[in-house]
Amino acid sequence: MRADRLVSIMLLLQNQAKLTTGELASRLEVSERTILRDMDALSASGVPVVADRGKGGGWRLLDRFRSQLSGMKLADLQALVIMPSDTLLKDLGVQTEAEGVRQKLLASLPGSFQSEAMPFIEKIFVDTAAWRPSRTALDAFRTVQQAVWEDKLLSIRYEKADGSRSERVVLPLGLVAKGSTWYLVAASLDGEYRTYRVSRIHEASLPGETFVRPEAFRLADYWRQSKESFIGALPSYKVQVLAHSSIIRRMTFTDKFIADIRMEEADADGWVPVSLTFNDEQQAVEYVLGFGPQIRLLQPRHLIAEIAAQAAAVAEMYRAVSVSMPEGNRTGAHDRQVITAALPVDSNGPCRR
Repeated sequence: MRADRLVSIMLLLQNQAKLTTGELASRLEVSERTILRDMDALSASGVPVVADRGKGGGWRLLDRFRSQLSGMKLADLQALVIMPSDTLLKDLGVQTEAEGVRQKLLASLPGSFQSEAMPFIEKIFVDTAAWRPSRTALDAFRTVQQAVWEDKLLSIRYEKADGSRSERVVLPLGLVAKGSTWYLVAASLDGEYRTYRVSRIHEASLPGETFVRPEAFRLADYWRQSKESFIGALPSYKVQVLAHSSIIRRMTFTDKFIADIRMEEADADGWVPVSLTFNDEQQAVEYVLGFGPQIRLLQPRHLIAEIAAQAAAVAEMYRAVSVSMPEGNRTGAHDRQVITAALPVDSNGPCRR
């Protein structure tokens, strides 16, 4: 695109001080006639490009303008060469070869900056995709994106967390990528700001009307404040357990289920006192049950009975399945003993080891 080429010319002249028409044409892979037309366009738009004639001549920028362009610091350039995730760019419809873009940017930098910026190309790669990417189709994403770009009212059919759906008209103000998940930040018709998960928008359309974007609204500021408020409002449920040292690495491998985890020193038998914080009671119960006899709940004591009841229900379900299976496939007596051994002794004491 011509606009991209004009920017490239300014960057090249800023970094190289002076270049001939032929040199510019070679670097940008266009004809010399195209470069001459570009120079006319830059001059017409107020960019002070000067042509020095004769031996050693070429195109250059006036020193005053070059100093304005060179205001970037090294940290700014390093930030530029760290490209966003390819996944997010594709979601936005930006089809580009990220590596090629970074190499072009690097080539336009002054020699002194190239060596400093190179590690950010060779040693950092941003990938926001999950190990097992979700197959949830963002069918409405393109319509949502268009509404954001063009400041148009957006009509959506939205699914709430409980599965119910409702229709509403919103003023789309911006898109936020949290990990690989997209969120729409929008204002209701009465001016209340809300956040919508784009994958829950099942239908989206543009009524055709535009709106005036609130002048004081700043997407990044709103998102940071909204995230802090959300985290602060999350429920908190604390438990005390003894965890066998054999599962400690599994417990600390991911924080997907635990909001906070604190450990003490292991005792002589390899049991480690651990404090865990979950979002709610049921989450704590399911987590403790998942580790079977390798974790023992200490506090709160009233939860021990609930864990025992749910463990007994699971064991009974599999006993029923075993009885209904053909004789040759039934669970043996030894297996039933293993299941029973995994149950708590009673509702008033800790589980067996």
